[in-house]
Amino acid sequence: MTAADAPFRVGELALSEAEMREAGRHLVEAVLTRLTTVADGPPHAGADPGRLRQLLDGPLPEHPGSLPEAIDTAVRDALSYGIRFDHPRCLAFVPTTGTYPAVLADALAAAFHSVPGAWLVGAGPTQLELTTVRWLCELLGLPPGHGGLFLSGGSAANLTALAAARDDRLDGEGVPPGARLYCSSQAHPSVARAAHLIGLRRSQLVVLEPDAELRLPADRLRARIRADRAAGLRPFAVVATVGTTGTGAIDPLPELADICDEFGLWLHADGAHGAAAALTPAGRARCRGLALADSLTVDPHKWLFQPYEAGCLLLRRPELLRRSFAMDRHRLDTGYLRPARAGGEETNLDDYGPQQSRGLRALKLWLSLRTFGAAAFRRAVAAGTERAEYAAERVRSTEGLELVTPASLGILTLRCVPAAAGASGPGPSGAAADRLQEAVSAEVCAGGRAMVLTTDVRGRRVLRLCVINPATTRADIDETLALLAEAGRRALAAAPGRHAAPGPRRPRT
Repeated sequence: MTAADAPFRVGELALSEAEMREAGRHLVEAVLTRLTTVADGPPHAGADPGRLRQLLDGPLPEHPGSLPEAIDTAVRDALSYGIRFDHPRCLAFVPTTGTYPAVLADALAAAFHSVPGAWLVGAGPTQLELTTVRWLCELLGLPPGHGGLFLSGGSAANLTALAAARDDRLDGEGVPPGARLYCSSQAHPSVARAAHLIGLRRSQLVVLEPDAELRLPADRLRARIRADRAAGLRPFAVVATVGTTGTGAIDPLPELADICDEFGLWLHADGAHGAAAALTPAGRARCRGLALADSLTVDPHKWLFQPYEAGCLLLRRPELLRRSFAMDRHRLDTGYLRPARAGGEETNLDDYGPQQSRGLRALKLWLSLRTFGAAAFRRAVAAGTERAEYAAERVRSTEGLELVTPASLGILTLRCVPAAAGASGPGPSGAAADRLQEAVSAEVCAGGRAMVLTTDVRGRRVLRLCVINPATTRADIDETLALLAEAGRRALAAAPGRHAAPGPRRPRT
């Protein structure tokens, strides 16, 4: 056996250098094929559970196999099924594109066992994360002193922020029965889940209906807090949303900050999607007040184009995280982890969040910024906003479509109203109109040329577009809107008791 054929280390779980190089080339080719051909297929590839069990639920492998063959199986039978978030006509949810540097970052972090937890364990990874957090604060226009850490995503960031708010504003007493947390009904479901996980009953989460612009209403919030305090309750925090998932609405942060200052409450801003708009001057003006929040969630794996997992929590006073999460507060065996305690200027990031073993999520954004530069990210965010404005104008000018909510942070909503495209008599209304939107979404998704899903706005079912993908073009938007309008005409023509004049049909491919 030559040196190239021998395992690179002793023990069972090692390959030879030659085998690793072969598998590495195979993997890189699979990655490049995926990245360069994503637009060639449909934006969604589904499979029923039985089919996937047949493909993947095999017996436990007892003996060695081929790594390149296993890679091929994973790509063909697992990774290829699901939503292709980086497809230029995947306009559902909040698309994410990833970058090639970020793909390499995950491999690098895994190879080096990079753990930005305790300084002793990962000094370099920790400093890289601290630097990336500082860069992110600078990108968002936050003043010096802000800091935080990377987490798996917005859900973990919201949970971490509310745990810190509970411990800071409720004096570390846990959650008394009178504690109250406030948000809008437009807030992300992770807020309610976080409230549950930090010990609040659902009745302790006060959910207010939004104003006409689908924002958390400051006047009603102030009145409710005042009434709750008069009733002997203990309001302690407010969650504002910077870019609701449904419509991209932005809660009025300056007004909410004034209320929180008045009553001594913690203000958390969930900007998982929308905070990235602050990279541009126009977006920063729309997101005015980010620096006033005690804590801010931002997800680089959304509008900063990173692959999952890459969420971040930023605080005005990041040292408050130590009150909740410092290892010394929770230490049971004082001996085992004593050598990993931070001293002097060292930072242990496992004192600032719920995880001790942490992946180097920050490397994705760090390597992407080093490769493309911050200016490219600013231009990409600005382009997403411009595409949404273009899409809204096209909806207004397309017969059979109606704009419901204007473009905001790359998101807009609309409805199919195909009666305006030649149907005799009035178009459907109420539940029938809602069913029509579902039928249109289902037909367009099944056609494989675009993916558009529905949501509810003011009790009405609507179609929702999010067009922040840098690969999405105006032509993609035009084609998607044409597909929606055509599907609406066909759905109305097929409805019982309705007759519509035939409209132009696009060829199916």
